[in-house]
Amino acid sequence: MQEEFEEIENEENEEDELFEHYHFKVDPGQEILRIDKFLLDRLPNTSRNKIQFAAKNGNVLVNTLAIKPNYRVKPGDEISIVMPYPVREIELIAENIPIQIEFEDDFLAIVHKPSNMVVHPGYGNYTGTLVNAMVYHFDNLPYRIQDYFGRPGLVHRLDKNTTGLMVIAKTEHALSHLAKQFADRTTERRYNALVWGDVLEDGTVTGNIGRSLKNRKVMTVFPEGDYGKHAVTHYKVLERFGLVTLIECKLETGRTHQIRAHLKHIGHPLFNDNEYGGDRIVRGTTHTKYKKFIENCFSLIPGQALHAKTLGFTHPVSGENLQFDSELVDGFEKILQKWRNYTTESD
Repeated sequence: MQEEFEEIENEENEEDELFEHYHFKVDPGQEILRIDKFLLDRLPNTSRNKIQFAAKNGNVLVNTLAIKPNYRVKPGDEISIVMPYPVREIELIAENIPIQIEFEDDFLAIVHKPSNMVVHPGYGNYTGTLVNAMVYHFDNLPYRIQDYFGRPGLVHRLDKNTTGLMVIAKTEHALSHLAKQFADRTTERRYNALVWGDVLEDGTVTGNIGRSLKNRKVMTVFPEGDYGKHAVTHYKVLERFGLVTLIECKLETGRTHQIRAHLKHIGHPLFNDNEYGGDRIVRGTTHTKYKKFIENCFSLIPGQALHAKTLGFTHPVSGENLQFDSELVDGFEKILQKWRNYTTESD
């Protein structure tokens, strides 16, 4: 059987959703077969039960329409499926690490991720992650070593030094339902960011984001061409300090380092972002006093001044529209106060 197979895999990072998107074009000679049986032979490391859950939650589409678990595949059908990422061979160790929980019910939890914490185990970070803490604090998170729930409860990510709100799924149904919301871009995510330069007006950045061809650790914006993935970031000014600006960013897409790469692209790198050129004096004088002021500001946070402030989505069981808002972390707030004082003294 020769069938077209397409896999669209999101990059590892900050805002990318935790799922793979598979696309199949059914061979003309395919016999009529239940969709779960059809997909079971074609999806690695999954189970029939997982496929049925995905179908019940609208994650399986045939000819662009959501289908029921008992749908029978026909020749010529185009099938796509969205699932959480497959497990990696990393042993998850439950660790008694404090978690700041903003909201919790039987189906999900909203947690506030601190700075200097990696979300999930990976190369060089096998312990001390948010997932290690989650495994300890939450019972029976949706996790199957033999299938896709290799990062229990995770629907999305934040970078190590990005702070703010994350949603954790506590059941398989919630994980599948929330994953689809992130895939369909129906969630609301707003961030506060302190950037270098005087942002003159509100705006939108549109430009494909892909791995830098010179440095694979960072992302680059490719305004033209087919390289990278389509990305859109809307921003508006919240407070001006002349040399830096506090803005709000609203994500239309969720790409790797999207906010960081987009803002650098328009000449406004995030304050203290050591991967995108924000951890040096970008605007201002070379006077010793000013340099000391900037160094003092940098010392208050371990990395980029970026905070996931608002998170909104539909509850996977009740259908209620939920929205959560969080306060800036202490270091970020202290930086803003220092700039307010500096601006006042300079007037």
